[in-house]
Amino acid sequence: MRLSGLFAATVAFALIGANAHAGNIKIGASLPITGGLSVSGEKHKRGYELCTKLINDAGGILGRQVDLVVSDNRSDPATAINQYERFINVDKVDAVYGTFSSRLTYPVASILSKYNMVHPVPSGGALRIYEQGYKNLFYFQVGAAEYTGKDVVNVIKDLIPAGQGPKTAAIVHADDFFANAIASGLLGEKVVDAATNKQIADLAPGFLKDAGIDVVMQEKWPDDGFNDWLNLANSIKRSGAELIIGLTASEEEAVQLTRALKTVGAKPKFVYLSQGAQHEFIDGVGASAAEGVMVHANWHKDAPFESTLAGKPFTNADFVKAFKAAYGVDPDEDSAIPFAVCQGIEQAIAGAGSTDNAKMGEWLRQRTKDNPVRTVLGRFSWDDRGLAKDKSYIMTQWQGGELKFVYPKDEFKGVSPLSYPKAGF
Repeated sequence: MRLSGLFAATVAFALIGANAHAGNIKIGASLPITGGLSVSGEKHKRGYELCTKLINDAGGILGRQVDLVVSDNRSDPATAINQYERFINVDKVDAVYGTFSSRLTYPVASILSKYNMVHPVPSGGALRIYEQGYKNLFYFQVGAAEYTGKDVVNVIKDLIPAGQGPKTAAIVHADDFFANAIASGLLGEKVVDAATNKQIADLAPGFLKDAGIDVVMQEKWPDDGFNDWLNLANSIKRSGAELIIGLTASEEEAVQLTRALKTVGAKPKFVYLSQGAQHEFIDGVGASAAEGVMVHANWHKDAPFESTLAGKPFTNADFVKAFKAAYGVDPDEDSAIPFAVCQGIEQAIAGAGSTDNAKMGEWLRQRTKDNPVRTVLGRFSWDDRGLAKDKSYIMTQWQGGELKFVYPKDEFKGVSPLSYPKAGF
C-alpha cells in the first residue's frame, strides 16, 4: 500500500500514528496543503511523512515512536502563525518542522523564537529571516537567496568559453520574498528589513554587473493573481536580452512564463529559472521548451550524498528507492529538503539525548564541517545566523527531457556538459 493511502490530510491536521500515546515524540508542521503554494506544500508533507515512517519502522528516536501533526495553513501567513502557536500551547509538541516559503517562514520565525523552539527551515531563503537575531534557526538549504546569483554567474564564467557568454539580461520576477531576494543579489541592491527599516546588507555591484552583463530589462509582477504572461514574454523578447532570468514564486509560474516565451518565439542564448526542477515543470512545458533551461537545486537524485537515518547509513539512492516504493514516483527536491529537515531533527534529539529544545539547539550549533548533520542534501553545519556553511548549489539543466547536473563540475561523478546556447523554445 502506498503511503498516500496511510495518511489523511485535512484542513485542520493530519495525525500520523493511530496508536499514539503520551510516551511518543510529537512533532508539528504547518504546511500550505491548499492555496497558491499547495504543490510544494504537499511534497513537503510527503518528505516529512516518509522520514517519520522510516524512523518509526526502525524503532523510533530514543526508543520512542514519532507522531507527526501536519496542519494546512492554506498558504496564509496568519494561519501559519496560529497553527504553530497551537502546536506549542495546545498540542504540546516536543519539536517542530518548518513550513514552505520565505513568505510564511519570516513571520513564523518570531513565534518559534518566542517559545525557544528549534526552528529547522526547509524553504525560506530570504536573508532578512536570518538577520533577526534568532539563535535557533537552522536553514536546510545552501544559503540565503540573495547569494544564489553567485552560482548562476559562476556557471557562465566557468563553463562558457570567454567572449561567448551572454552580454545582456532581462530579469523578471514575482513580488515575493524569495524572488525579490535573488533579484537583489543579481542587481546589487541594498537589503532592508521592512519591519525595522534597518539595512541588512549592501549587495553592490551585483553578480550580473560583476560578470559584465548589462541588465536591459527588469520587471516585477504581483505575487497573487498575475496572468498577463504573454505581454510580459513579448516585452522580454523585444528587449533582445541574451540571458533571461525568471524568478518565480511557484512551479506553476515557471510553467506559465516558459509557455509564454515559447508562444512569442523568444530566442535567448541562455535561460535561468529559480523554479523548474520538479516534474510538473517538464510536464507543463514539454521537453523542447525546457531544453537548456538551467535551475539551481539543493538536491539531485544522482548526487552521491551519504547520510544517516535512525543511526544507520542511508544513501541518496536509499531515499529515492523508499520514496518511489511509497508514492509510485521519483522524488524531487521539494520532498528531499523536508526529508533532510526530519533527519536533522532526529539526529539533534538523539545527539542531545532529549527533546529539550535548548539542548537540541546547542547540539546543532556545535556541528562542524568534520562533524556535521548528515542528510540526503549532504552535510550541514551552520553559522551564527543559521545559514549553512561551506555549501554551494547544484546547478541543473534540462537536457533531452531529463534534469542533469552541470555544476560544480568537479564535485561529483556524472556531471553533464553545459548545453549552450539554447536552441529557442
